[in-house]
Order: sequence, then C-alpha cells, then structure tokens
Amino acid sequence: MITRREAALRLDISVEMARKHGIAGKISEAELDELNDNPPPWLAQSRANRTGKKAVWVRLRCDVCGFEESVRPKKWWPEFTYLTCDHHSIGDIPLPAEGLKRSELDGIGSRFIAIIDA
Repeated sequence: MITRREAALRLDISVEMARKHGIAGKISEAELDELNDNPPPWLAQSRANRTGKKAVWVRLRCDVCGFEESVRPKKWWPEFTYLTCDHHSIGDIPLPAEGLKRSELDGIGSRFIAIIDA
C-alpha cells in the first residue's frame, strides 16, 4: 500500500487534487497502475492542461549529504546555488566565486537551506 502523497507524486498531481477526487489515504500499487493506465477524465484533463511552465513536484537534494525530498515548489524560491540540510555547516560547501555575495534562505522543504551566490 502507498500513501495518498506518494500516489499524488507518482501521478504528478497535488495532494489536494488527489483528496478532492477521492484517492484514498492508502491505495494499492494495482489501483495506482489503473489510474495511470486508464486516467479518469479529471486526471486526463489535468495532464492535458499542463504547460510545463511550473512543476507540480520538485526533487530537492542536499549538496553535502545527498538527502532527498520531493516537495511542491514555491513561487518565492529563487534560483539556488547550493542546497544543504539545516544541520550542515556553511563551511561544508565551496566558497562563493570572486565578486559574488552569498545569502541564505531558510524554509525550503522540511529541512533545507538554500545558498544563493549573486
């Protein structure tokens, strides 16, 4: 059995959409395969409307330890130079290039800090 969140991730839809359209809190792999192979009208329409401009899910990966997490992207996220878990030291990543200023942004995913060199 997989969770609704995992099903939403695999179907490339939001958890809210999965809930709205009756995807149970836990479903079997067979049920998920059936949704993928024979999408109901709402899922087919969602896929047809996708322009590719904004991802439904993004995979975040720590540049220090490799920890990964799939999350819904936020409009306010800037372009990251590095992404680290919140428990790593700033010294664990390379120094900014000459002439660039470094800033940090907390609150990315469940545990990440974005490092932005601009």
